[in-house]
Amino acid sequence: MTKGFLIDMDGVIYSGNELIPGADTFIVELKRRKLPFLFLTNNSQRTPRDVVNKLAGLGIEAEEENVFTSAMATGWFLARQKPYGSAYVLGEGGLLTSLHENGYSLVTQDPDFVVVGEGRNFTLEMVNNAVEMILSGAKLIATNLDPSPKKKGWTNLGIKAIVSMLEEATGVKAFSVGKPSPVMMRVARKKLGLATVDTTIIGDTMDTDILGGIQVGYQTILTLTGVSKKENLHKYAFSPDLVVHGLMDLDLDEWLKDSNPAKIKAESKNGVNGVLAKLAS
Repeated sequence: MTKGFLIDMDGVIYSGNELIPGADTFIVELKRRKLPFLFLTNNSQRTPRDVVNKLAGLGIEAEEENVFTSAMATGWFLARQKPYGSAYVLGEGGLLTSLHENGYSLVTQDPDFVVVGEGRNFTLEMVNNAVEMILSGAKLIATNLDPSPKKKGWTNLGIKAIVSMLEEATGVKAFSVGKPSPVMMRVARKKLGLATVDTTIIGDTMDTDILGGIQVGYQTILTLTGVSKKENLHKYAFSPDLVVHGLMDLDLDEWLKDSNPAKIKAESKNGVNGVLAKLAS
């Protein structure tokens, strides 16, 4: 059976505008072996073309068909919940494009859904409008619930902050489509035509990439080149199948030969603890 990969981007492939060592050669090797893969990102601002252009600037060649964003997952989801419906959108770029491509009308009154994605042009008036629409019956959808990084100088609030404000103001809980939601995870796998057992997700975040993979039965690889730190992994009740410093340390031959989660964890002395011991050696 063909095995394939869902690959997070920020923290795995790049950090900010810097390529993470080994990421480019890993993608080249996947292509050489003709292994299917998707770049998977919760960022709803970028269109697939935007993502391809960013990767090209880092020296990685990719096609739009190699990209799947939370905006694309949201468009897919809404088109199946209510075909040719309407949405009031707090978001930009990729989200607007995806909704249009899935037959949705973007409106400023009486929408079926209020949809929240990344953006830098929100106003309090827009948020107030969204509150009124939700209280009038519109369903609240979030492309993801990524938190703010809580860093000085950060110019873009995490979606979770905006969604929390809307939830508090309306008493309505949002449905999130992006990672770790099974919606995005399953649609991405089906785009590759893979069976669950043959799908591996690679990510740097325990709360989204790894949790999402575990919830739908994928094999999981955590990189330590992004958000997650090895000294914090023991705090989680779940663990990835493999932990590596970065993609440059992933032995693809060994993973493809031995990608049996039960076996890997057993050989790693009960998952994370054993893996961390190897990383420390």
